[in-house]
Amino acid sequence: MPEENSSNSCQADSSRNSGSHASRNIVLCGVGGQGTILASKLISAASMAKGMEVHSAETIGMAQRGGSVFSHIRLGSGAQCPMNGAGTADIILGFEPGEAVRMLPYLKKGGMVVVSSRPVMPVTAALAGSDYNGEAMIEYLRAKAGQVVVVDTERACRELGSGKIVNLLLLGVAAASGQLGLAIEDIRQAVRLKVPEKFHELNFRALEYAEKLVR
Repeated sequence: MPEENSSNSCQADSSRNSGSHASRNIVLCGVGGQGTILASKLISAASMAKGMEVHSAETIGMAQRGGSVFSHIRLGSGAQCPMNGAGTADIILGFEPGEAVRMLPYLKKGGMVVVSSRPVMPVTAALAGSDYNGEAMIEYLRAKAGQVVVVDTERACRELGSGKIVNLLLLGVAAASGQLGLAIEDIRQAVRLKVPEKFHELNFRALEYAEKLVR
């Protein structure tokens, strides 16, 4: 039976899973209100529907206040803890460029970063009066990460008529790239399970849009 284990209280097992062990290590990061937690739940639901064991951990305390939000997901039978160790994530989904930079130490050598081009200053940076340059964050990612896919989410949201689909856009690009370990149809089925029906059509259009970006 597939299993989901949500906890952030344990130390990450340090070994890199391979072979018959966990098939995917994933990190999602952004700021509150971007749909990061829902994206995590969609990945978990899609994976469990395929019979995969799922371990996940997430921060939700700042999710409603514009603070930093992140989720760790480990798919497969080899993980002993939901937290990814440094240098073990196969893919990072960055809903915000600066948050993707913050999580970059988790990415393995040759791993992929799928990141939104739109910067959103976290509350902590705004309160500190910090200067923030989203383009500089993206250039840093390109210099340091193995593979970087930048998604123009601002344009996509404008063309699709909604600002609430960044999560589905990034999930769609990640799935279409082959690096997520899930197909577009797997995500679509998870949307049917986890998202109210009135939002299905919009989310499906976002997935189709994302798939075309990768072709």
